Parts: sequence; C-alpha cells; structure tokens
Amino acid sequence: MKRYIFPLLILFSSCSKNWVDTKPYGNPSTAYLWSDSADAIKGTAALYDAMQNESTFGRDLFWMQNASDDFIVGRPKPNAENIKNFVCTGHEGYMAQGWSDMYTMLNVANEAVVGLKSASNLTASLRNRSLGEAYFMRGFWHFWIAYLWGEKSQGVPYDSAENVQYGKRIAPQQPSVTANYSIIAADLQRAIDLLPLFQSYGSADQGRAHRAAAIGYLIKTYAYWAQYDNTKWALIPPLVDRLRDECGRALITSQATPAKNYKAVFSIAGNWSSEYIWSVTSSYLGGSEFMGVVLENTGWGLYNGWGYFQPTEELYEEYEAGDPRRALTILNFGDTFTYFGQQRQYYSTNSLSGFQLNKYMEPYSYGANGDASTNPDINQNGNYPTTALNLPLMRYAEMLLFKAEALIQMGQNAAAAEPLNEVRTRVGLAPKSNPTMADLKHERRCELAGEWTDRFMDLKRWGDYANIDMPLHGRIHANKTDPNSTYTIQQVWKARNFDPNRDMAWPINPDEISRSNGVYKQTPNW
Repeated sequence: MKRYIFPLLILFSSCSKNWVDTKPYGNPSTAYLWSDSADAIKGTAALYDAMQNESTFGRDLFWMQNASDDFIVGRPKPNAENIKNFVCTGHEGYMAQGWSDMYTMLNVANEAVVGLKSASNLTASLRNRSLGEAYFMRGFWHFWIAYLWGEKSQGVPYDSAENVQYGKRIAPQQPSVTANYSIIAADLQRAIDLLPLFQSYGSADQGRAHRAAAIGYLIKTYAYWAQYDNTKWALIPPLVDRLRDECGRALITSQATPAKNYKAVFSIAGNWSSEYIWSVTSSYLGGSEFMGVVLENTGWGLYNGWGYFQPTEELYEEYEAGDPRRALTILNFGDTFTYFGQQRQYYSTNSLSGFQLNKYMEPYSYGANGDASTNPDINQNGNYPTTALNLPLMRYAEMLLFKAEALIQMGQNAAAAEPLNEVRTRVGLAPKSNPTMADLKHERRCELAGEWTDRFMDLKRWGDYANIDMPLHGRIHANKTDPNSTYTIQQVWKARNFDPNRDMAWPINPDEISRSNGVYKQTPNW
C-alpha cells in the first residue's frame, strides 16, 4: 500500500496562522496580498485551517451532538456531562472555543472574497475556483455556527464582506436562523456556480472545496430550514439528482459482500471514493484526531486512545436482524477485530456502556505483532491521535436519505422508496415499498450512527423529544477482561429534561455578549 502525505494538509498548517485573527465583534485586518496565482493557491488554503482543530472536528463540536440518545460521554468529564444534560452555561471551552475559531474562519473567508475579486494576474479558471472555495467555506462555517446556536426567534451574528459597513460595525445578529440559512444558501449557490468537479482535482488539491460539496451542504441547509418552512423540501430531490448525474457521486457497491460495501466507506483506500462529498483531510502527520478520541481509553496498553463517545444499548438494538452495519459500527464484547496486526476479541475495562464505536478502527488494523510503532497510518504521538483515514463529514448516502425524507414530507412515499432502498440494498436489506417517516428515521440512525451528521439535530427537528429525555442503557459485564463475560443491561445515563422552549439551540458564551457591549443577545431562555 502506498503511503501519502497530503500536501494540502501541510499547506493548511504552514501558511495560515497569522493571516487573519478576528472575532465577530472585531474589525477584520489582513497582511495577505493577493497578487498572483501562487498567492491565491496558498491564501485559499487558509480557508480550511480550523478543520483540523480539536475545537471543531477533532472532537469538541461532537460534544453537542453527543446530546442525542446514541452515545454517552464515556469518561468522567464535568463540562461534557453538563452539555449532554442541558445544564451548561456557554462558558464551557468545548463550545466557546469552537464558536471563536469558526468565526475567525468566517472572517478569513470574507477577506478571501475581497482579495480574490481585486487580485491581478489570475487566470479566469483559478479566480473562479478560488472564489468558489471562499464562498463555500464561508457558507460551511456559517452553517455550523447557525444551526448550533441559532433558532427560530433569534439567529447568530453575521456580516459579509460585500456589505459596505463590513469592518466598520459589530456584525449584526440575525433576527432568525432562517435569515442565516438564506445567506448560507446564497453563498453555497455561488460556490456551485464557480467550483469544479472533484474529479478534476489532482492529488495535491484533494481536500479543497468542489461542486458536490457545495450542493451537499445546500441540501442540508434546506433540510434544516424546512423545519420552519416546508416549501424547502421541494428543492432537495433535484439537487440530490445533480450529485449523481452531474458530480458522479454514488454508493460503494462493488465489493464482494454487503458488509464489505459498507466497510469500504470507512477505509483509507476509500477516502476519495465515489461516496465522498466532504471530509477532514487527515494523515499520520495531522488532521482530525477523532479516530483516537473514540478508541478504547489507553488502547489496551498499546496506544493512547481517549475513550469518549461510547454507544448505547438503545442504538445497538435499533438495527434489524442481519444488518451488517451494526457490527461495523459498534464493537460489542466478544467481537473480533484486528489491532496492530493481531486479531483480538473486544473487551473493555473502561467503557461505561460496554460498547465502543467501531466505524473508524481500520487505521489501527495495520502494523505487526501488536506494536503501534510499526503502523505507518497513525500519528505516533498519542496525544494527537490522527490517522490516515479522513473523517467523513458528509457522504452520498446521507444525501439519498435527505431525498427520501423530502419526498415523504411532500406525501410522495412511494417515490421515496427508490433513494431509501438504494441505501438499504447496498447492505443486503430487503427494500421498503412505501416507506414512512418511521422507516426514514430508522434508516438514518443506522446508516449514519457515529458520524458528524448530528442525530441530536435530527431528533430536535423531528420533534422527537421523548427520545432525548429517556434514560440510556449499556451492558455491564461481570468480568470486564473476559470477552465472553455475562452481562446485565443497566442504566448508564439518567433521564434528562429537554425543554423545546430553550434547548433547540445552545447558549452563547456570555463573554461574547459582554464584549459586544450587549449588542448580542443570549439564546432565548438560557
């Protein structure tokens, strides 16, 4: 197997730290000059800088997704527990730093838009691509901030470089998250019009924004917007079709078995497969550390796994009999797996639920004799446990399920069977002839468990608050060092009290409100 160092990943780290350092309440300033093609290529790399931060897709944005019914914290962690239990304040670094870093990246994108429009000595194709990247990343970072901290009666702060007052005022807080979604959709549409297809990129540019990614996030923006305006559902099916017909996106179906089809999605060899839409580019040098975050705490003495985000009994029992996705998503006591070249049976002295997320374990299978130092696909620094497996943020299967959901929401259940069954038959499950929302919810949960697709947001937008409130369970084994130990099912997380009048969005860090001199308002009822 060839080992690749991703040039774009290195470029992100090396060129961007001092380019723009601003917060939503500050005045943007830049020392970067957009003078030629080389500057454009290097400058746009800065748009992606925070993708690999622990505060974003390394770990911390997942703490808010962890508020669903699929996972528990996994280790004693008071701030993380407060987030899951809805008793946080917004001061928690796990939320506050992500907010800050993403707003910094929003301003990087704004400055790129300004600089690229005025840059000289650029070819038309590079100018278009670079502007497309800037619009996409502006929409991307804005999307994450908006859906996490915005809600129907109050949006999040945003100002665009196109506004004549940009940089002369505090970025205004939008009146509703729907106003944010409207701005995001406009940026993503601009990106669609300018960006090339992913297939046109050479290996050095893989990881940059491309047309399918912009279409994908426009679809997701409309799906989230639709909880407030159901006319947005009608916009989704034709966009999903464009991903297939125009962008060449497709499920992986060429493997020998249904299980191998699904497993290939989460393999290093599948980083840039036809199913890929957007991910965090990673390697043994850097990227997302999430694969190590969910690995057994201390990695059975062989590697520094962190032991967070452990699956629940409720998630385990959601899968149908014969669904290969369960074993490929969740490690249960007695399950076999390969770890640094050796076959093992799963057990855990650390897991509080008796399970571990299995979806991202492929990088740890390489090496020999149980020796982590022989594995070329992992970072040898266990305090920064990145791997050569990219972290998927969006893939084609999710888009098919959004198409199915849109059709069901519009009363076209029979038509929804095609996209929903494309996902089911890929893993060897019987098709549904007239799928319901219950079928869609089940499929979305089983297909996407443990990914950055946000089950918690799904439960909120569907109004399934009872799923959020119920106590969560795990398997407590009599002998935690014996893979074949007996167990009892016990409560591992107490019932919670989700308040839809408050908890549809997260609290803003009160320090941000103070720094705005009260211009920004706290999320209602927090």
